[in-house]
Amino acid sequence: MTRPSRRLLGAGAAALALVLVVPVAWVQATGHSRVRPSVEDAATTRVDAIVVLGAGLRPDGTPSTYLRRRVEAAAELWSAGAAPRVILSGDGQDRADGTPYDEPGAMRDWILDRGVPADALVLDREGFDTTATCRRAHEVYGAASAVVVTQDYHLRRALFSCDRAGVDATGLGVSSLSLTPAQATWWRVREIPASWRAAARELL
Repeated sequence: MTRPSRRLLGAGAAALALVLVVPVAWVQATGHSRVRPSVEDAATTRVDAIVVLGAGLRPDGTPSTYLRRRVEAAAELWSAGAAPRVILSGDGQDRADGTPYDEPGAMRDWILDRGVPADALVLDREGFDTTATCRRAHEVYGAASAVVVTQDYHLRRALFSCDRAGVDATGLGVSSLSLTPAQATWWRVREIPASWRAAARELL
């Protein structure tokens, strides 16, 4: 390979690296500046709503372990006076075979048992992904500010998405410890392409 060819190849590789790395870094850095380390810190400034993102249900229709952690943190935030409303956002569409599936409904049942009253709850059954949840929190439910609750590895991207949706959001990350470490590792790795897509959605 000639020297000009090597230079051209190196320039192409550097350009590709920038295209791949810079968007991910933008998403993660934007979100990182908005992370709060504890319930007390997250509740320092009162906001319009606490937003809980869906994380799946167990076969019996109750929240998954990850989702229970999110809902329990939201209950603590509400008790600390962080916001007057809790938006429970997730997939509320029954499956094609007719199997009932209602993440927000399951979250509601769980959080009611933790002292949050029904009149403080908003059920968003069309929060099919992070972007949809953030946009609907702002456009449908009128939240101009929020505390977002999700797992620690997902929080920075969620905060980026809410910021781009017009929500002045801070966030509280809950534990992502899992009985299936390989799956937990995969979810963390998955944040890299997901962050890239979040940035590309804003740039394209």
